[in-house]
Amino acid sequence: MTLARTARLLLPVLLALTLLADGARAEWLAAERELMGTAVSVELWAPGDMDGGALVEAVFAEFARLDHMMNPWNPDSELSRINREAAAGPVGASSEIIEVVQRALHYSRLSDGAFDISFASVGQHYDYRRGEMPDAQELQVGRANIDYRAIQVDPGRGEIRFTRPGLQVDLGGIAKGYAVDRGIAILQAGGVTSAIVSAGGDSRILGDLQGRPRTVGIRHPRREGEYAALIPLADTAISTSGDYERFFIVDGVRHHHILNPRTGQSAREVQSASILAARAIDSDALSTTTFILGVDKGLALIDSLPGVDAIIIDGSGKLHYSRDLLLQTQSR
Repeated sequence: MTLARTARLLLPVLLALTLLADGARAEWLAAERELMGTAVSVELWAPGDMDGGALVEAVFAEFARLDHMMNPWNPDSELSRINREAAAGPVGASSEIIEVVQRALHYSRLSDGAFDISFASVGQHYDYRRGEMPDAQELQVGRANIDYRAIQVDPGRGEIRFTRPGLQVDLGGIAKGYAVDRGIAILQAGGVTSAIVSAGGDSRILGDLQGRPRTVGIRHPRREGEYAALIPLADTAISTSGDYERFFIVDGVRHHHILNPRTGQSAREVQSASILAARAIDSDALSTTTFILGVDKGLALIDSLPGVDAIIIDGSGKLHYSRDLLLQTQSR
């Protein structure tokens, strides 16, 4: 039996033993919903005097609110309104969208455009369920409109403006991380000290698992149901971007949803990139950024950021670690 499968079997047993030892005073709650186009899960340790169920529902409600605000495929969302109107002049935007767009632009500047929310100028022409991609004309026009520098934000006025008429924005590479952070904030405000909130490949762990770190598995990009690595974590966010999430294959070529802004096509150097950071908004954006940059440039960026680590699986399936994480691994 592999280490990954053994760990997967042992974790529920360890959790059950903890529950039995302290079950009279507390309970471990877990629930899952489909929100923001993915599976959102909330788990928390609730003392006897805490209404943990109400806090779980509050987290789901926050995800639903943010999804309605930031979903580019919902014509009634705030982001869709911005995409329709911002090229004609400044458009009023909520403080949440202003915050997320500003953080996205920070990573665009940091990565020299490898992370760019205006990738949607081309991304809108892909349909991964139907296996459709833009034709040559759509790709050419869409690529010309990808430019984070054409997104102007005025936080004082609460306005966003596009200086390219065909530019479109998709917050898919950062919004789920932001929502995870909002979920953790709700739990903290309610007195929770041990929890995990996850949305697809983005998770944030609050505290630990009753005095022990929580073991988190990084999915193997080519072997369903297996992990490529297991990491003990506490008070940490982790995000993984992989070419296996949304894709189709044509003539042996994998076309997936993580697009290189410079080409308008799928980034192809790596299979997955996982980032550890204090906040999920940062790990989310950086996992996409690192995936697009590739192993060498991606690790160079991560090594320059304090408190951030990376595990990258390259195109051949080899694991690469950021400098600090590699030193920790070698010292064990």
